[in-house]
Amino acid sequence: MTEVGIKTKTPPILAVTMGEPAGIGGELSLKAWAARQAWGLPPFVVLDDPERLRALAASLGLAVPITRVSSPQAAAQTFPSALPVFPIPVAVPVSPAHPDPANGRSVLASIERAVEMVMAETVSAIVTNPIHKGVLYQAGFRYPGHTEYLGVLAGAAPEAAPVMMLEGGGLRVVPVTCHLSVRRALETLSTNMILHCARVTATALARDFGIPHPRLAVAALNPHAGEGGAMGDEEDRVIMPALVQLRAEGIDASGPHPADTLFHAAARSGYDAVLCMLHDQALIPLKTLAFDTGVNITLGLPFIRTSPDHGTAFDLAGTGRAREASLAAAILTAARLAEQRSLTAR
Repeated sequence: MTEVGIKTKTPPILAVTMGEPAGIGGELSLKAWAARQAWGLPPFVVLDDPERLRALAASLGLAVPITRVSSPQAAAQTFPSALPVFPIPVAVPVSPAHPDPANGRSVLASIERAVEMVMAETVSAIVTNPIHKGVLYQAGFRYPGHTEYLGVLAGAAPEAAPVMMLEGGGLRVVPVTCHLSVRRALETLSTNMILHCARVTATALARDFGIPHPRLAVAALNPHAGEGGAMGDEEDRVIMPALVQLRAEGIDASGPHPADTLFHAAARSGYDAVLCMLHDQALIPLKTLAFDTGVNITLGLPFIRTSPDHGTAFDLAGTGRAREASLAAAILTAARLAEQRSLTAR
């Protein structure tokens, strides 16, 4: 049997992580495989507990055959007839909607093994099911979130931190500040942060999205772009210096644009991605346009990583009502980006 570290000549296969086992990740993985032909999904292997998934499928009435595999190559061969699962045992039995910190190590092991696989090039990309940071913190997790942890596993230097992009509904948004209170975000926002996000985004759009000359729109922070300083000076003091530097570097960056006129259909035709100053400034329009099919894409990693643009949804866990649309979109996006990165590297 082929080992994890040996490159395979089989068709590209993706690694899908466990996510929080008490959430909807397992159900989504099962439903995505069951609807693989309807969605046109490429082969993927789930890094999870096969016995847990068998029990979950039975409880939900899903006729999904599950096969343990020991390598991505075996998974590619198994995928047409059964859901391939690379075993990552949970520590304690899982009860839907009742997360247990005792399973935190299993959640992290699934992510770590997926990174090992993609770094060894035995899988072409990673798709991560949603984690619950609060539960992981109880288990000793000490990173702000998924993206930051992946950056550490990939060996990224602090100044080369990964960047989060959301894609869906014909829109791509990049929040410069992410999981911070509004007050803390305003204190943290800087010209250097904007420069870093813009540079990483422009590079990724060219390399992974096949856009040779990407156009970036940069949102203002204040209403009416500050109204000449009457409603705030961050546009002149923080954002414009970044735009001047980006243009000097040959990056097509426009702005700062008032956020309230930046997301209608005509405006969206004028750029390839928007840099937003605040988390909600980016995610409100994205989720309005693509609530069920939005995809979280991590830029700036040495590998492709995507994720559904939703959380663990404990209110749906175990009910059978979770929809696999966002996970399917994440899988399709990961395959598309991995193929484009491969073509760009040739």
